[in-house]
Amino acid sequence: MLVDSHVNLHGERYAEDLEDVLARAAEAGVGAMLAISDHLGSTDEIAGIVAGRRNLWRTVGVHPHWAKDAADLTPERLVALAEADDVVAIGECGLDRHYEYSGFEDQERVFRAHVRAAQRTGLPLVIHAREADAEMEAILTEMHEEAPFTPLLHCYTGGPGLMQAALKRGGYVSVSGIVTFKTADAVRETARRVPLDRLLLETDCPFLSPVPHRGRRNEPAYLPLVAQKVAEVRGVSVGEIEAATTENFFRLFSKAKLSA
Repeated sequence: MLVDSHVNLHGERYAEDLEDVLARAAEAGVGAMLAISDHLGSTDEIAGIVAGRRNLWRTVGVHPHWAKDAADLTPERLVALAEADDVVAIGECGLDRHYEYSGFEDQERVFRAHVRAAQRTGLPLVIHAREADAEMEAILTEMHEEAPFTPLLHCYTGGPGLMQAALKRGGYVSVSGIVTFKTADAVRETARRVPLDRLLLETDCPFLSPVPHRGRRNEPAYLPLVAQKVAEVRGVSVGEIEAATTENFFRLFSKAKLSA
């Protein structure tokens, strides 16, 4: 099976047909998913979506776009939220200089709270880094020296420097549908270079639909298109990518257990 390591199932985009979306994912061979938190106000809704489903888990965290609304976030708050059995990671969190919807000082302050929560819980840290490679690498280096944590660079579009910094610290890199875009040569190079035992796949749905669905709502059923392109650029079989990325997911998110 395939595992979608980053789905955004809450909110209005799937409000009318979520069950159909999940059924299509199962039919496409996507056997498990990680539902991502964008801000703490979404926590209850995401928990409700995941509840009772044997193959869905969730994260707790605040996207850098919303850091301005969580400037007083503490590691203790995140640690408490992460005690739930279905929470298997901290995040999505990070730094974004492309949009900078939140001031960079707020982004950095909130990101550091997430890192400390990951250090204290031992849970992986799902990282959003856009046009902030140098700043992100500096913080990862500094804080990993204080106490270890495992970073996941989600939907990675950055350069080799930050990628290598994360890998050096036991991290992982996730590739999205961007790998299918005509002009995404840098992302395809990332997909080639990431060690196979550190590679994950994601849709980041409802965003970033892979070709030929680009421009329409994305959904987990399209993950095989990502796997196919990654297999193509690496010169291996789709089955090899499927097996490796699924194994990697459950190694990284070790709290995630498929129930009978």
